[in-house]
Order: sequence, then C-alpha cells, then structure tokens
Amino acid sequence: MVRKNDDALSKLLAAASHGILSDLVLKLAANQPSTRRKCLNFLKSHISLSKALDTESEGEIALALWYELEPDLSELDEYGGGEYVVEQQVADLLNDIKTQLDSRKIESHYRHEILEQVLPYIESGNAGMDDMLYEVAYSACYNDSDLRELAESFESMRGNWSSDHARRIYRRIGDDDKYLELRTQKMIYGGDYYDLATFFWESGQKRKALEVAENGLQKGTGRMDELRRFVADRAEESGNRTKYLSLQFDQASDGMTLEKYKAFEKMCTAAEWTQFQPQLLSKMKRAWELEQMKIHLYRKEYPEVLAILVKDPYPLSSWNVSELEKIAKKLEKRYPEEILQYYLSGLGSFNRNASRTTYARKADVMVKIRHLLVEVMGDEARWKKFAISVKRQNIKRPAFQDEFSKRLPDWSNFH
Repeated sequence: MVRKNDDALSKLLAAASHGILSDLVLKLAANQPSTRRKCLNFLKSHISLSKALDTESEGEIALALWYELEPDLSELDEYGGGEYVVEQQVADLLNDIKTQLDSRKIESHYRHEILEQVLPYIESGNAGMDDMLYEVAYSACYNDSDLRELAESFESMRGNWSSDHARRIYRRIGDDDKYLELRTQKMIYGGDYYDLATFFWESGQKRKALEVAENGLQKGTGRMDELRRFVADRAEESGNRTKYLSLQFDQASDGMTLEKYKAFEKMCTAAEWTQFQPQLLSKMKRAWELEQMKIHLYRKEYPEVLAILVKDPYPLSSWNVSELEKIAKKLEKRYPEEILQYYLSGLGSFNRNASRTTYARKADVMVKIRHLLVEVMGDEARWKKFAISVKRQNIKRPAFQDEFSKRLPDWSNFH
C-alpha cells in the first residue's frame, strides 16, 4: 500500500525526536535480520561513514544475511532438501554472503563467526547446499592462517570430501608434511595418483613423480585421463614415441568418443594410424551407442550407423533425442524408407488416451514424418492418406487434435 506524505505515520515520524526514531529502528531490526540488513544498506548509502564504521557495517550486513537464511537452511538440513523456491532463496542469500566476503572488507571476528555457523552444515552435508557452503567458507579466509584453521576444521570432520578439501588447502599453503600425511591415507583413484605425482613434479622430485604416476597406471581405478596425460607428456618430452602412443591409445579407447577418436588419429602418422586403427575400432563396441554412430558417420560407414539407430524405437523423450534426430537427418536421403519407419515407431499406439505433453511430442514426430514423405520422398498422396488415418483414429481426442493442429499447418484440411 502506498502511503501519502501527509498520513498519520508521516506526521508522527516528523514529530519524533532522533532518539525515538533510533529506538524504533532498533526495535524493528532486533529480531528481523532482513530488516536489519535493509536498514544498514539504506543508511550506508545516505550518510558519510568513517572507514572503521564502513568496515564494521559490512560485517554486520554479512551476518544479517546469514541469520536471514539460517532458519530455512536449518529446515533444509533437517529434511534433506525442500521446495525449489526455498532452496533458491537460500542459495541466493549464500551467494550474497560470498559477495560480501569477497569484497575483502569483512573484519576477522565477523568472518570467524560466519565460519562457526557454516561449518556444522558442511559437516552434516544434508541440506543440498554443499557447493555454496564450501564457497562461503573459502571466501571467509583472507590469508594462510585462516586457511590453515579451515583445513584443521575440515580434517576434524573425518569425512572423505572434507578431508580432500583439507588436503588441498595444506598443499595450497605449502604445508607439505600435512599434505603428504593426508594424501597417502587415500590412494585409490587415478586422480589420487595424479595429484601426488604433480605434487612431486612441481617440488622438483621428478623421479619420484614418475614412480608414483607409473604405479597409478597399474593400480589406479576410475577416471585415468589426467594421469595418463601426465605420463604421456613425460614420454613425449623424453622422445619415447612408442610409450607416448600406447598411452594415447589407452586414452582414446577408454570411454571412446568421436572427439577422442579424431584426436588420436590426428596425432598419428599415416603408418602409425594404419597400425592402431584396427585395434581402436575393435574397442569401439564398448562406447556409448551414440558415440559409435558418430564415429561410423565420420568414417562414412552408413549401414553401420543405420543398424544401430533403428535397433530401438524413436524415443518421444530422451536426453539424447536431439542428437538422434541429427543422425537420422543425415541418413534420410540414403535410407528414406528406413528412417520413415524409425519415426513411425515413435508414434506408438493410439489405443489409449495420453497426456497433452505426450500428444505434443507425437505431433513433433508427425512433423518429421511429413518431412520424409513430402520433402524427401516426394509422395504427398501417401502423406495425406496416412495423416487422415491418424486424424480419424484420434477424432475424439481434442487435446490430440489441438497439438497436431499447432504443429502441422495442413492438419485442418484432412477429413
């Protein structure tokens, strides 16, 4: 509601003394962090401040932001998440705190208080806000001493993720002993060996770095890309072409993609590619089918692409439906009838009612069918006959007819 300047509140404010107005604002702000924050921001923008008061007010704003979001964060932590609107509001306020901290104007005691409030939620890890909470914690650290205290707090939590953060901090601040102590407690994945190998390499212990990396190639599990790349780079530097290519082959064939395939082809000479290509293709069946099709297309092996594509019905909804459509489009002139049947499989049955969303997706498939019949195959009569049949089968489904009419301009012409 918009108040006039001459309403009762305006008159009372005009009549009040400075002391009374101060009491009013302090009472309103006492138990309302959002009101306190708004007052601080308003006053900061309307009066001249000393450097000390400006810095103090920045810290108070950061704390007010925390106490504003904390009730919702506590509820998210208790129930393991919540409504999207609440989660977004908490995330926005955490980002505002991070922005305040990143100004590098917040005094130490405010930053420590924020950390004391944040760390229990990081340890719990149940609010669904881990990334933002960690970012706030790091932003609260202005020097190595702050970071060391944060690392010690993370280490005391004894969780894998918090220990990883502690280890990275010790490495960052140059505490090699603590880094190595934590690092050697967990050597499982390729990334673990890569982390230790690069530590030794950067500290000048190159022989030890290579020993760790080679050991990791034998014992490491999970993602090995960075570790293989590290060893391959060392092999290339030393002129060991055989080892370099062997590692790059392993890299290309592990979770093979078109990009990896092309990258390996590019780094090989013609003779080397002749040697490695059959071995690489023999491992291609381990790749995702979408990547297999991309590689076959790149190699102009169209029958192989088609065989994989039509093996399953056209999906009405899928994370890769747009990619499948691109591949089908590249094949439609070579195999129009096969691609038509592929799209027809996406229509499914009309034996039962469905949601409007499903009808909309089927209408999108119908657009592709029309394109195949009319624009690629030049058989408009076949299109009309098929469209009339589909329309009649669904004549008592107004939502169906509505969605098809939106996407097919000639739909109303079919009777």
